[in-house]
Amino acid sequence: MHKLSDLNKQTSSRRSFLKTSSAAVVGTTIAANLNVIPSAYAAGSDTINVALIGCGGRGTGAAKNVLDAAPGVKLIAMADLFKDRLDQSRVTLKPLGDKVDVSDDRCFVGFDAYEKALALKDVNYVILATPPGFRPQHLKASVAAGKHTFAEKPIAVDGPGVRTCLAVAEDAKAKGIGVAAGTQNRHKTGYLQTMKLIHDGAIGPVLAARCYFNTGTLWMFPREPNWSDAEWQMRNWYYFTYLSGDHIVEQHVHQLDAINWALGSHPVSANGMGGRQARTDPAYGHIYDHFTIDYEYENDVHVTSMSRQMANCDKKIAEVFIGAKGTARIDSYTRYSITGQKNWRFTEEDNDPYVQEHTDLIESIRAGKPLNELKSVAESTLTGIMGRMSAYTGRLVTWEQALNSKEALMPAKLTWGPMPVPAIAIPGQTELV
Repeated sequence: MHKLSDLNKQTSSRRSFLKTSSAAVVGTTIAANLNVIPSAYAAGSDTINVALIGCGGRGTGAAKNVLDAAPGVKLIAMADLFKDRLDQSRVTLKPLGDKVDVSDDRCFVGFDAYEKALALKDVNYVILATPPGFRPQHLKASVAAGKHTFAEKPIAVDGPGVRTCLAVAEDAKAKGIGVAAGTQNRHKTGYLQTMKLIHDGAIGPVLAARCYFNTGTLWMFPREPNWSDAEWQMRNWYYFTYLSGDHIVEQHVHQLDAINWALGSHPVSANGMGGRQARTDPAYGHIYDHFTIDYEYENDVHVTSMSRQMANCDKKIAEVFIGAKGTARIDSYTRYSITGQKNWRFTEEDNDPYVQEHTDLIESIRAGKPLNELKSVAESTLTGIMGRMSAYTGRLVTWEQALNSKEALMPAKLTWGPMPVPAIAIPGQTELV
């Protein structure tokens, strides 16, 4: 749990860290901890050498963020399924100058590209930003290779994937390997202060909550004649549940993470509905375009979750927490307030959490106390998965059912070639596995 005192220390630490050379920050602490942190630094230096695995828009953005996060950071390797995406990312990152030092022989393409990047001994910090279906496999390999890892959210698309990541979280903890996740709001000043107040009882016990991620439509790449089934699906990964988890998992995970954070637990069950009403063209794969889920937490606390991706509809991104003494609201990631017995509004300048999450991970590594956020993001990911499972099947789904589900969506082996599109889920007909 983040505390306001921790926030003040974090802000102060970051300012002093950015004003001080890396060598001065590291001091004797690193020397004392090198023996317990595998691959902490490259060739005896304190340089953070980054490999980017997944060179799409989010991966490229994350690479920029980590290079802005602290001194002594370099991008030295890149990997992606597609050469054109990797090449485009290299062009985008080129203006960052000597912070990017990626030679042609450190650019890897294909399904095994991640293995080649992880095999580089001087890489000690890895960004995983491929489609979420690959995340459990890549996380397991990255931690096994002794690399500190930043994993974009969500970290899985099904119960088996979440179980893998929970085991990886324990492995990373035992090895002293840092793992941060793309739930960046946990590193954002406004969120940190709001959650601190909630946890300190400013609104009293939380009796109910609501969360929303209602947006418009997203990108889609029309199929080209030379694309195989697999290439078409990989390039449009968002619209295939085995790659994205559906948008309740891939996108709405941020709001579900905030709910779990505020309540200090995960839901015990989910009872929901959803469908594919507006985005019906086969070009959009087989995912839904709207969900509404009733999540039940301990003590009969219910949370209403709404997520929608439709054009020409009202948009809303928010979390609302109703307590016995007041109500806390977070709107569009920018406005934070409490009304009730104690009114409060966040008036400070907010930080850039996309940079801060890397700053926090790097500082923790250099201090010999690496962060490990994998369990919390695994639970938030499973919260989305159980909501999807309920909507797809029309059945109430418990936490244990979702966690222990045998439904493995990601194929064991992927190749370029034919790949049938999974059937669109129909509540009352699709089985709960």
